[in-house]
Amino acid sequence: MNVIETPIPGAYVVHTRKLGDERGTFTRLFCAQSLADIIGPRQIMQINQSQTLRTGTVRGLHYQNPPHAEMKLIRCIRGRVWDLVVDLRAASPTFLRWHAQELDPRSATMLVIPEGCAHGFQAMEPDSELIYLHTAFYTPASEAGLRHDDPKLAIRWPLPPVELSPRDKSHPLIPDDFAGIHL
Repeated sequence: MNVIETPIPGAYVVHTRKLGDERGTFTRLFCAQSLADIIGPRQIMQINQSQTLRTGTVRGLHYQNPPHAEMKLIRCIRGRVWDLVVDLRAASPTFLRWHAQELDPRSATMLVIPEGCAHGFQAMEPDSELIYLHTAFYTPASEAGLRHDDPKLAIRWPLPPVELSPRDKSHPLIPDDFAGIHL
């Protein structure tokens, strides 16, 4: 696994090797040993899968507040997505900045999103599927989100956003006095 830090400290792009022959391919999706420097003492507590049917659909931007903040490892297993991390950590040098990475199964790439950062994505192809590895259990009382069109973030989505859920449409704008998440 080749690990590359993004401009957001603690967020990484992980390139894995896809092995192939006449039978097909094999790709290691996760290896605790190879990712030990990133994962540290954390454990994967939950694995989820999402399917997004329509191109242009935006999901997110989601995160969990402490004490249930989570690291997420995101992989696209079908289709193609524009995956996004937004830094919400108090006193971070990249506070309220975002980084996007295109993910698809052909590139065998994963985006690692640290605690205190929001995650969202836009489907670039129909029928796109993601696998999410989480280091904390989903805790509804700790969930939060940001609007995809918040002017403080100025996210430049590659396609016009469509198919937002009622929940994602109702996330509040970031207040002027928002100082960030304290981990």
